[in-house]
Amino acid sequence: MIVIENCAVATVDAAGGEHAAGHLVVEGERIAAVGPGPAPAGWRGAPGARRIDAGGCLATPGLVNCHHHLFQWITRGLAQQANLFDWLTELFPVWARLDGDLELAAARAALATLLTSGCSTSTDHHYVFPSGAGDLLAPEIEAAASLGIRFHPTRGSMDLGRSRGGLPPDEIVEDRDSVLAATEAAIDRWHDPGPGSMLRIAVAPCSPFSVTGELMTEAAALARRRGVRLHTHLAETIEEERFCRERFGCTPAEYLDELGWLGDDVWLAHCVHLEAPAVRRFGRTGTAVAHCPSSNARLGAGIAPVADLLDAGAPVGLGVDGAASNEAGQLGPELRQALLAARLRGGAAALTARQALALGTIGGARCLGRSDELGSLEPGKLADVALWRLDGLGHADIADQVAALVLGPPAPLELLLVGGRVVVEGGELRTGSEQDIARQARAASRRLLDLAGATA
Repeated sequence: MIVIENCAVATVDAAGGEHAAGHLVVEGERIAAVGPGPAPAGWRGAPGARRIDAGGCLATPGLVNCHHHLFQWITRGLAQQANLFDWLTELFPVWARLDGDLELAAARAALATLLTSGCSTSTDHHYVFPSGAGDLLAPEIEAAASLGIRFHPTRGSMDLGRSRGGLPPDEIVEDRDSVLAATEAAIDRWHDPGPGSMLRIAVAPCSPFSVTGELMTEAAALARRRGVRLHTHLAETIEEERFCRERFGCTPAEYLDELGWLGDDVWLAHCVHLEAPAVRRFGRTGTAVAHCPSSNARLGAGIAPVADLLDAGAPVGLGVDGAASNEAGQLGPELRQALLAARLRGGAAALTARQALALGTIGGARCLGRSDELGSLEPGKLADVALWRLDGLGHADIADQVAALVLGPPAPLELLLVGGRVVVEGGELRTGSEQDIARQARAASRRLLDLAGATA
C-alpha cells in the first residue's frame, strides 16, 4: 500500500475535482481512496504502508500517449526541413533496414523517455515490416514489459507501393493476405482484453496513401470480428488531401467514412485538415482523434481543430508521434504545446489549462477505450499516477498549480506509478538504466544509418 499526502490533487474526473491539499491511497494495482486533507487514519496506519509526504507536488493521472512510432527513435534529426511526403521519401529507405535488435534499442529509448515525462500508458503504430526482418512487434512488447509501461501497440501495415500509385517503395510493402494473417496472429498471441490489462493490440493500416481500400476494409472487419480497436493516420497534410481528391474524388475523412471506418472503436492520428462536416461527423460517431501538436509543427502540417472537435463531442487525446518528427519524444510538454496550438488557431479562449490536462489523461483513455480504468484519479481505477514537483524556481510562484504544470517549464517528475508499481522516482527511471539505454540507442542509430548508406 502507498499513501500519498500533503499534495495538490487534480483528479480529472467528470466533476473536475481538485484538492489544494489532499491525499491518494493506492492498494495493489488500484486507487483505494482520494480526497482532501490527510488520508483516513485506517489507511495511514495500515501495516506495511509506505507513506509519502508530497508537499510541493501536484498529483494527476498518468499521461496517456495515443500515437507514436517507436522505431523512429534511432532516426532522429534527419530530413529537418522536409514536409511529410518528402520526409517519408527520405526515411523509408532507412527504415527498410530495420531488424529486431534495432527495434528493441529504439523502443527501449522511446518508452523510457515517455515514462520519465509522466506517461504511464502508450500506444505504438508500427507499420514498417521489411522482408526478412521477422516480427518487429515482439521486441517492442519485450521493451514495454521490461520497463513497466502500459502498452497498446498496433499491428500496422502498408500494401500500396510506389508502382501502384502509393508513396512507400515497393520493397517495404506487404501483400494483403500476409498483413491480415500477421495481424490476427498478433491478436492471438498478445492481446489481453481483461481488467487491468498491461497489453492490448489494435489494428492499424498506415494511411490512405500507403494502403489499398481493400486492406482498409478487410482490416476493419478483422478488428471488429476480434473486438479490438482501429487506428490510422488521417488528414495530416495538404498533400494527403490532394492525393485523396485526385485518387478517390473526396476528402480523406469522406474516404474513411465510405469505407465504414468511423465509429467509437476508432481513433485517428492528426486530423489537421478537417472540414466542418467531418468534425460534426466525428462527434456523432464517437470517432476519436490523437492530436500531435509538436509533430504537426515540426513538419509544417498545420494545426488540428481541437476546440471544434471537443465542442462536437469527439474524444481527443494527445500523441508524441514518432521521434523522427518530434525529437523531444516527451509527452508532458505536449500539454503546453496543445494549449498554445489551439490558441494560435482559435484565440486566447480556445483551450484552457484544465482542458489541456484532460487531453493528456482522460481524453487519451477515451481514445484507447480505457476510460473506465484510466485517465482520472478515482477509487477503483488503476493506480496510474503522476506526481509532479512544482515548488522549484520554474513553478513555485504560479498560484494555479494546474496552470503551473501546463504553462510552466517541464515539471520535474517526482513519482510515476503504473498499476501501483513505482516506475519513476525522484526523476529517475527505476526499471532500467537510462545510461545503458541511451548508449544502446546511439549504437543502434549508427548501425542503421550505416546499413542504409546514410550519414548522421
